[in-house]
Amino acid sequence: MNTALKVFDEMLVKNVVSWNSILSGYLKLGHLAEAQRVFNQIPRKDVVSWNSMLTGCAKSGDMDQACLLFEQMPERNYASWNAMISGLFTTGGREVWIMDRVIYKKFGIEFDDHLVTALINLYAKCGNIGKAYELFDGLKKKDVVAYSAMILACGINGKVYDAVNLFTAMVDAQIEPNLATFSGLLTAYNHAGLVEEGYQCFNSMMEHQLVPLLDHYAIMVDLLGRAGRLQEAYELIESMPMRPCAEVWGALLLACEVHSNVDFGEIAAKHCFELEPTTTGYYSLLANIYASVGRWDDARKLREVIKDKKLAKIPGRSWTEIT
Repeated sequence: MNTALKVFDEMLVKNVVSWNSILSGYLKLGHLAEAQRVFNQIPRKDVVSWNSMLTGCAKSGDMDQACLLFEQMPERNYASWNAMISGLFTTGGREVWIMDRVIYKKFGIEFDDHLVTALINLYAKCGNIGKAYELFDGLKKKDVVAYSAMILACGINGKVYDAVNLFTAMVDAQIEPNLATFSGLLTAYNHAGLVEEGYQCFNSMMEHQLVPLLDHYAIMVDLLGRAGRLQEAYELIESMPMRPCAEVWGALLLACEVHSNVDFGEIAAKHCFELEPTTTGYYSLLANIYASVGRWDDARKLREVIKDKKLAKIPGRSWTEIT
């Protein structure tokens, strides 16, 4: 970034492309204040300038500023709408009214199926499954992306049989499922605690020439762990063709806390510490496991480690929700 700034400062003539490059650089680094300063200095902003700043605010969770920018934009395209929807999807809950009650009415636009699918994800996260279904049913063409979004919407809202019916309808319509489809279906089985059905779904991925990714393994580990089948969950991790990530081991660790299992808990925690050494949550989970079996000294030592290292809190994360 320093090199880019030096070159930029030495430019005799700065056009909007060069300004946008510096703006993009700050946003990629997460330096929102610096990005805002550059944005304010751009003499003639184009739609790329506006969309970049809008996306940066949305990704950082500052939806108030994102909405303000959106209202001020002299020109909007689908990238602008995608940025808003993505931001609302990230923040969820209380901000969803902005899209319905302000933006739609004030800047009426006919959404294409792509944007409607993004809105299905948004409403699903906010728990408004009825609105998600309304949007899905109104789609002109239902493709694999739309079906996958609706299957996940049902999955995270506890409607496992709706998710299964959607999957069946999708296959009957000769639409080939993809990796996201199976993430949604596995999530549905996980939320319903249907272990055997989850196993069948996981194993059937190969029938569609799909190789499970880390996300799919994490969901399966979580499903097995919640059911108390910790040995199977551990064996599944050990059988993985790729290196398990912290989310996978974290799913096992979380299950060990639920079932007060020290042996597998220590194994899972060891891997989590190695993969994400600065994340507090894993230390806290293991400390809780120790406390649940009366190992108070071990629990206290872990909490002292958190305090001494001034570790960051665990990021907001779910081992069952794939978005």
